Amino acid sequence: MKIVVLNGSPKGDISVTMQYINYIQKRFKQHELKIINISQKINQIEKDKEVFESIISDVKSSDGVIWAFPLYVFTVHSNYQRFIELIFERNVEYAFKEKYTSVLATSIHFYDHTAVNYINSICDDLNMNYIDYFSLHMYDLKKEDIRKNLLKFAQNYFNAIENKVVTLKNYSPIEYSPIEYIPEIIPDKIDVSKKKVVIVTDSLENINLKNMINKFKNSFSQTIELVNLQDIDIKGGCLGCLKCGYNYECVYTGKDDFIDFYNSKLKTADIIVFAGNIIYRHLSSTWKRFFDRSFFNTHTPSLSGKQIGFIISGALSQTPNLKQILEAYTEWQGSNLVGFVTDEYDTSIEIDKQLHAFSHNLVKLSTINYSKPATFLGVAGMKMFRDEVWGKIRFPFIADYKAYKALNVYDFPQKNYNSRITNFIFMLLCKFPSIRKEIYSNQIKPGMIRSLKRIVEDTTI
Repeated sequence: MKIVVLNGSPKGDISVTMQYINYIQKRFKQHELKIINISQKINQIEKDKEVFESIISDVKSSDGVIWAFPLYVFTVHSNYQRFIELIFERNVEYAFKEKYTSVLATSIHFYDHTAVNYINSICDDLNMNYIDYFSLHMYDLKKEDIRKNLLKFAQNYFNAIENKVVTLKNYSPIEYSPIEYIPEIIPDKIDVSKKKVVIVTDSLENINLKNMINKFKNSFSQTIELVNLQDIDIKGGCLGCLKCGYNYECVYTGKDDFIDFYNSKLKTADIIVFAGNIIYRHLSSTWKRFFDRSFFNTHTPSLSGKQIGFIISGALSQTPNLKQILEAYTEWQGSNLVGFVTDEYDTSIEIDKQLHAFSHNLVKLSTINYSKPATFLGVAGMKMFRDEVWGKIRFPFIADYKAYKALNVYDFPQKNYNSRITNFIFMLLCKFPSIRKEIYSNQIKPGMIRSLKRIVEDTTI
C-alpha cells in the first residue's frame, strides 16, 4: 500500500516525529510511506501551484494518510495549520474523502489531547475514515513496550485499510449562520483609569469581528490601542531550533518586529483582549503563528497577573476543544480569564450587552487585581512542565530551569517534611486495629476541617 505521511515538523527530516515513522517503515517494508514535509516547505507549497497540486495528487492516489506532527503550543505548528486552511480554501477536500487516516503525535504530553482532537475534527470535516491516534513522548522510541505498541498501532491501521473497516465519527459538522452584528446600545463610557488595555486581532475583514472590536473600543472613555497582527513584520513561524532555551533569545531577534511587539505591548499591558475568527475549528494560522512565536519565552509564563478576554466571531459553542485551548493557555500563563464574547446570539442588542458586561468586568477585575485560582488545566500543565524542566529537558531549556527556581515552581511533594512526618506517624498508628477503627470511624471527617475551622474562628470582622 501507498501511505502519504504529512509531516508537521518545521525541521523536516530532522524531526523526532519522523523517527517513529521511519521505524514503522523499516518494520513494514511491504508498504510505502511517502513523507511530505508540509510545515518545512509551507511557503513553497502555498506559492507554487504545481507543488501544492502534486501533494494533493499524492493524497488522492494513496491508500491512506497519516498526520504526523510534533506539538507546538497546545496543537499543531502554524505552518501545518496553514496547509489545512489551503485544503479548504482551494476546494480540494475531494482528495481526502474516505481516505483511511490516523494520527501520530510527539510531545512531552502537554495538551497533546487538544492537538489530537483538532486533527481528528479536521479529518471528520474532510469525511476521512479516522482510525486512531498514537501520542508519544519525544523519546518513547527507546522503550521496548512502546515500540511494540507502536507496531500494533501501525498494523491495526494497515488492517483497517485492507479490510475497509467502518469507522466512527467523533465530530459533527459545524452549523453556523450568524446575524449581521450592528451595534445598537450606547451605554455610559467606562473609565479605565491608568490601566493599559490592548486589543490584538489578526484581521478586520470579518464585519462582525470588526464591529465587535469597534464596539469594545468605544466602550471606554480613553483611547484603546488596537494591534493588527497583519501590520507587524513577522518573518516566519517558529523554527523549532530551541535557541531560545538558553536565555530567551530567539533566532529571529533583530530580524523582525514580533519580539519587540510582544515585549513592549503585551508584557506591559494590564488588560489584553484577543480577537479573531474561527477558521476550520481553530483561530487562524496567523493567530497560531503568534502563539508559536511567543515560545521565545519558552515554558516560562510571560503574561502573569493580567486580565485576558476573547472576542470571537464563530461557533465557539460548537468547538469546545478550541475553548479549552484558550482557557488552558490563559491559566498556564498565570493570567485571569475574564471570559469570551461571540456573535452567536439572535440579536445585536444581546451582543451589545455581552460586550458591555465584558468591558466592565475587565476593568473592575484589573482594578482590584483579582485572579481566580487555576483549575486542572493550569495546575496539571504547570506540574508537567515542572517535572520535565527539572528532569529531561533541563538542557537545552536552561532559562526555564533558572526561572522556575526563582518562581518556586519546584514544589515537589517530597520537600514537604511536615506532611511526610504526619503521614508516617498515622500510617504507623493505623497498623493497630483499635486505633485504625477510631481514626476512620470518628476522626477523619472532623480532622479534615480542623485547621480550616481554626482560621475561620480566628478571623475578626
